[in-house]
Amino acid sequence: MALLSFLDRERIVASPGYSRWLVPPAALAIHLSIGQAYSFSVFNLPLSRLIGGTTSAPGDWSLSTLGWIFSIAIVFLGLSAAIWGAWLERVGPRKAMFVSACCFGGGFLVASLGIRTHQFWLLLLGYGVIGGIGLGLGYISPVSTLIKWFPDRPGMATGMAIMGFGGGAMIGSPLGVTLMNMFKSSATHGVAEAFIVMGIAYFLFMMIGVFLVRVPTPDWQPAGWTPSATAKLRAKRDVPVSEAWRTTQFRLLWAVLFLNVTAGIGVLGQASAMIQEVFTGRITAAAAAGFVGLLSLANMIGRFFWSSTSDKIGRKPTYMIFFALGAVLYLSVPTAARIGSVGLFVTLYAVILSMYGGGFATIPAYLGDLFGSMHVSAIHGRLLTAWSTAGIVGPSLVNYIREYQLARGVPDADSYNTTMYIMAGLLVCGFIANALVRPLDDRPAAVARPIAA
Repeated sequence: MALLSFLDRERIVASPGYSRWLVPPAALAIHLSIGQAYSFSVFNLPLSRLIGGTTSAPGDWSLSTLGWIFSIAIVFLGLSAAIWGAWLERVGPRKAMFVSACCFGGGFLVASLGIRTHQFWLLLLGYGVIGGIGLGLGYISPVSTLIKWFPDRPGMATGMAIMGFGGGAMIGSPLGVTLMNMFKSSATHGVAEAFIVMGIAYFLFMMIGVFLVRVPTPDWQPAGWTPSATAKLRAKRDVPVSEAWRTTQFRLLWAVLFLNVTAGIGVLGQASAMIQEVFTGRITAAAAAGFVGLLSLANMIGRFFWSSTSDKIGRKPTYMIFFALGAVLYLSVPTAARIGSVGLFVTLYAVILSMYGGGFATIPAYLGDLFGSMHVSAIHGRLLTAWSTAGIVGPSLVNYIREYQLARGVPDADSYNTTMYIMAGLLVCGFIANALVRPLDDRPAAVARPIAA
């Protein structure tokens, strides 16, 4: 359609002299919006009391049931990224960003209808499925473009964009609470009305990114930059997604991302409810929302800090730090809860979430090192199925182990301890998988037999 021709890839090729520093704000407009998903936990308790009012009543949705909304959103994030990653490379980031804005904003509206009618399937369809597709397309849209604009600093570049996704809860958490309080009355918790406002607002904000984004010409390089031939994992050719996803390296990185995400995503999905239950009577709903916001800040800062650090020390050593230090921190969480130290509890999770976010921001550059930058969006999309899987496993571990512990008479404050020990074990497995990553065999027909580092 001529009306939508402004979305075509040919319309967004940058002219000579265009500043590459104008591209990161476009990526941030998308990622700060879709990063709202990390603040979804602020809606969980109100959604579990739609019928009962101040407490849950028969017919209300349980927290474990509501946990599936976040999980399904992450599942469709990964699936949509995997399915449409190659399409994105073909049509360009602007068209993909536009579809993302329509799905993410529209998903809120459908979910609002589900809340008003108390139909869980509509809530799941809106925020989980439609919104999840918006998450996936929005997440990968800027990544390949940024790596092409910043081949000299790919970790920093992807970190700039992906830190927006980690920081989205800093906006989404207080915005959600404020809107619910604004619309709350004796007849409603204000969640449905908040969803309508947020759907429209996020769509409009994401359109800023749609209009700002540009792609470089195929032969463009930063002035004075020459590719380094000494990097241990540096790709010597651009590997197509049809070959890359069959390699041993891809499978190992899939495991690396899955294990890193599983260890953090369950906490994020129930962060608000968890801290209120662990420190019963000491943490209010508003303070819990602040905890979610703080985790979002740590998540955001970690994405930029750790991905930039990886440009200096390498992607593989960076992930070694994530897994080794993360395991120690998870083992320390039950101690912080047992001694009643809110400050230590929050600090431990802030560092954990900084590395969780850093893992997301570093993985595109890791892929670029191994497989080249040409097909990163498509390869990254396939890899994000690890996130989809973790989106099921992580929250399920937290939610159902918690319910099992409570059924056995374990106090609320101790109901998450077993899960923390399991998370530490997963990170040890991730350490091993990352240690096994080797550079690709350089022969074009080869399907990735590891060679000596």
